[in-house]
Amino acid sequence: MSSSEDNNNKDLSALDVSSYMTGPTPEGTEDYVMQQTMMRVKDPKKSLDFYCNVLGFKLIHYSEFPQWKFNVYFVAPVSSSTVQPTTSGRWNHCMNTPGCIELTYNYGSESESGRVYNTGNADATGTADGEKIRGGFGHIGITVPNVYRACDRFKDLGVEFHKSPNAGGMKGLAFIKDPDGYLVEVLPQGEMVAESVDCMGVESEGGEGYKDNSK
Repeated sequence: MSSSEDNNNKDLSALDVSSYMTGPTPEGTEDYVMQQTMMRVKDPKKSLDFYCNVLGFKLIHYSEFPQWKFNVYFVAPVSSSTVQPTTSGRWNHCMNTPGCIELTYNYGSESESGRVYNTGNADATGTADGEKIRGGFGHIGITVPNVYRACDRFKDLGVEFHKSPNAGGMKGLAFIKDPDGYLVEVLPQGEMVAESVDCMGVESEGGEGYKDNSK
């Protein structure tokens, strides 16, 4: 029996993960950087406005490839003082900055109607039969000093909510949507504490519980 077949017969809900938190880093990987997540976007202006003006990221590098009809924009949660003045400097800074998002724009997508890219969350966008798929990608996430104050600001800016802090069974965290519908989780930088009423007027009592967004 193969190891994959063997795993299919095991209960992985209580997997022992302790070995992944201890021991030395594998030789040769010491300087690896988890540098980027790439997401395709319909309209780069709307996406840059969201990530830079709503979430507070900065554009730290970009490249334009008219011969292949696409551009890429790298945003990251850094101070503008770190953004380099030259193309080579921006590239080197970008490649050594953890947690960047690469926003990829394919020319002409902004002219298509509706949303263009599947978000991975029970989404029918782009499917041949119009049926929702069980996607693998879920969301990106940010942490903030106070989820409720951050969500007050997001609401004032007209951001679309998937889950306000008190909605559902998990209190004190939120999900908002970027212009393409990708989910952004909003978590506290400390203990998860619920306030009595959130920005959408939802009280902290009650809720439906956890929902698997892939289905």
